[in-house]
Amino acid sequence: MANGNTQIRAGGAFNSLYAGLGAKGHDVVSYFIDGKPVAGKESITAEHAGLKWQFASAEHRELFAANPGKYVPQYGGFCSWGVANGKLFDVDPVNGWRVVHGKLYLNFNADIQKVFDKDAAGFIARADANWPAL
Repeated sequence: MANGNTQIRAGGAFNSLYAGLGAKGHDVVSYFIDGKPVAGKESITAEHAGLKWQFASAEHRELFAANPGKYVPQYGGFCSWGVANGKLFDVDPVNGWRVVHGKLYLNFNADIQKVFDKDAAGFIARADANWPAL
């Protein structure tokens, strides 16, 4: 790029910006079962899509292993609002998340989450359209 910045490209891959851990080490099953983010344990893991996923319990790991597509965040775990705007941003899995129609969406931070929540369906539709090109 002319300004010297390097733009991240996903090519359909998952966000590995945090030491190769999916959802920055948070138990993605917990968003669905517990209704909140829970830090995963280094001792309870599974591999999927080139990343290590950590879980709070062996039960959560088993649920994930049986159907990872049900639990992994949309858009490779990149910021859903960013993808809707044609950009790849990292996420805050504690303060920027929402389960919408059975799918997990992560966002950059709490402020962006508030924006996303005002028109989740619109952002999801735009992100769905943009994701294949990112």
